[in-house]
Amino acid sequence: MTIDKSIKACLFDMDGLLLNTEDIYTLTCNEILNKYGKGPLTWDIKLKLQGLPGREAGEKLIESYDLPISFEEYDDMNVKSQESKWPTSSFLPGVVELLKYLHEKNIPTAVCTSSNKLKFKGKTSHLPCFENFDVIVTGDDPRIPAGRGKPCPDIWQLGLKMLNEKFGGDIKPSECLVFEDGIPGVKSGKAFGAHVIWVPHPEAQPYLGDVDGILDNKGELLPTLQAFKREQYGL
Repeated sequence: MTIDKSIKACLFDMDGLLLNTEDIYTLTCNEILNKYGKGPLTWDIKLKLQGLPGREAGEKLIESYDLPISFEEYDDMNVKSQESKWPTSSFLPGVVELLKYLHEKNIPTAVCTSSNKLKFKGKTSHLPCFENFDVIVTGDDPRIPAGRGKPCPDIWQLGLKMLNEKFGGDIKPSECLVFEDGIPGVKSGKAFGAHVIWVPHPEAQPYLGDVDGILDNKGELLPTLQAFKREQYGL
């Protein structure tokens, strides 16, 4: 894939990429698993949950650990536990500096997260910087058809459409960077047509599999956003 040296927009996942909320998800899942004598949640399973809409991720977890509960029962316990922990969410290394730089350079930015609006608010209302994003798309946006969550490209397509409408531009997917931490998100970014900056959780590294095959010359793998080289993309 030819990298556009003059990137015109940056689109970001949120959980595990901007915020440490993947660790909070692990903590709340483990509380439920422990209640039924299961777990702990391991990264080989967790990688399959990342980027999925809430119900799909919950049902996959229930199936993976053979939990004797319905999704509704699981979701009720999970939501209550998560709501008490969202105020502890914080930015991951390199995030604030990058977002501040992009804002000062007037580079259009969007958050495209599978989290619904309620969870988004709980995770971010106590944090600065989110008001600097030009567009925010959540997973429950009615413009995203049912069953078209990541790894489908729809959420990125909507984010870019909103950016172009806001700025009266005609930015193309090939002129965008998509920042992701999960494999479904990386696949969705590739399907969208962008160059993908993949920043997985450090504990996920042993379970990533064929990194070169997943990226397919359409992105790069970084240990943290601190390692992102802006100048490589003309930013």
